[in-house]
Order: sequence, then C-alpha cells, then structure tokens
Amino acid sequence: MIARPAPRKIFAGGFHRFGFTEISPMAAFPRTTVGGLSLSRMIVGTNWFLGFSHTTAAKDAFIKEHIAHRKTVADIIEIFFKHGVDTIMGLVEYAPMVDAVKEAEDRTGVKAIVISTPGIPSGPETPEKGFDLGLVEQILDRQVKCGVAVCMPHTSVTDNMVDRCTRKVRRMEPVLKMIRERGMIPGLSTHMPETIIYADESGLDVESYISIYNSMGFLMQVEVDWVAKIIRHAKKPVMTIKPMAAGQLRPFQGLTFVWNSIRDHDMVTVGTMTPKEAEEDILLSLDILARRQPEMKLQETRSKASIKPRQEK
Repeated sequence: MIARPAPRKIFAGGFHRFGFTEISPMAAFPRTTVGGLSLSRMIVGTNWFLGFSHTTAAKDAFIKEHIAHRKTVADIIEIFFKHGVDTIMGLVEYAPMVDAVKEAEDRTGVKAIVISTPGIPSGPETPEKGFDLGLVEQILDRQVKCGVAVCMPHTSVTDNMVDRCTRKVRRMEPVLKMIRERGMIPGLSTHMPETIIYADESGLDVESYISIYNSMGFLMQVEVDWVAKIIRHAKKPVMTIKPMAAGQLRPFQGLTFVWNSIRDHDMVTVGTMTPKEAEEDILLSLDILARRQPEMKLQETRSKASIKPRQEK
C-alpha cells in the first residue's frame, strides 16, 4: 500500500497585499539541479508578460497594453517567489522584465535565478562559416548585465543549425564556450526533438534543454509519446515549456499530464497573467506532485447547478 504524503501545511497571514495564504517554508516548491545550480522545478515563463500569446494579434495587444508593465509583472512574480518558485525563463532583456524582477526581489528578499533565451542572427552562410562571434560576444555580455545564470540560445538559433544528415547541431561549440567563459551555464532551447538527441550524441557542452511538451501536441513536431521518450532518455535535465498549450488546455489537464510524465529532475515552465492565476497553478502543481486530490476552487457557471451536491447549492 502506497503511503500518502501529509496534507499541505499552510498558514494564514502572508501575501496581505493580495489576500492569499502562504506556504510554510517546510513545503517550498521542489527543486532540481542544472549544471550544479539549484533551480525550482517550476519555472516562471515570460511569454504572457511580453505579449507572445500564440493565439491572436488581439490577445498579444491586450497583453502588451494591460500586463507588460513593471508593477503588474512584479505582482505576479512576487507570488511565485513567495512559494519557492525562484527561477524565470525567457527574453529577459525585453522591458519590463529586468525592472520587474528587481522589484519582486526587493519586495520578497528572494534572488531570482534567470534563464535567458537570446537570439543570435544567422543567415545562409552561417552553417558553413559559423556565427559572427563579435556579435555573439555583445549579445552574451548583455545577458551577463541582466543577471543571467543559465543561457540557452533560442530555438530560432538552435534549430537553424540542426543537421539531420550529420546528426549534429552545427556551429554551436564556440557559442557555448563563450557562455561558459562568462560564468553562465550553457544550454539549448529547441522545438525540434532531434536537437536533444544530436547534442547528447555529439557531446555538446550543455547542461539542459528547453523542449515543448504538452498533451495536446501543440507546436510539437512529432507525436507526444515520442517527445516523452526523448525527454525520458535525455542525458541532462529538460525544461519543458507550453504545458497548457498557450491556454488551449486547462491547468488541471495540462499540469497533471506533464508533471506525471517527466522525470523527477525535469522542470515545467508556466505562464500566467495574474497573481491569483499564478497561485492556482502553484498549488495545483504541489497537489499533483504529492499525489493529492487538488484542493483548488473550481470555476462555476449557472449550467453547473444540476451537478453540484445539494449542500453546495
């Protein structure tokens, strides 16, 4: 018989600015290690902060108008920090990310672990001649100034260099070396499942991968079970992204699937647009990881009256 974990310990009084409860330090979010650095297994995604909805131009515009502001983003990040989720991924150079992270750090006393996914220009000659290393140097120096701990060139960089004939990710060695030289941990962001396999086979100096993974197969290039197998056999921890398919999956479905089908040292990146949404995803994830029935309040409409127990009506 499997022993059930004790109920989640929470105490009132924290998060007075939002009226939330606060998790006891004894129940902080689980952690993993990437390149010797301790990271929270949940990672704060930044697409919803910056206007990349993967939905419509109107939704992108809504995010940029209403969410992409220092205080608004800091309010959301603060919730993650106070629940032990101290790791953030994305285009950290974009406004208002640097200022918003700093404000959340000042409010909470938590130091953010920043994962960046910088772009590096490439063209028709790049596969043969390599990247402009002078330009790469400038880009990476900016990452250092932004406080980046883990630097993972964006999928638009990485996947351009994937060569299925040679089974290699071409021209990345000098870039990864320059990341190391600046005291950052190197990794690769990818939308191609081949990237993980080829990097592992060729021994590229990387400590982690970013990979799309969701039960819907959204933006994934092969079937979900194939990607699950690739993640399961990766030599390094994998940071999964888009677990809720950019809002097309509800948190219960999306997070239950991903947390239950990755390894104990892999991670899940979550994007949110409000502090309460952040807390919902955190608490739901803690229940899933502890094999508890989720305690979250369900969304209600008038049409659900007929399926509610009498005492709840």
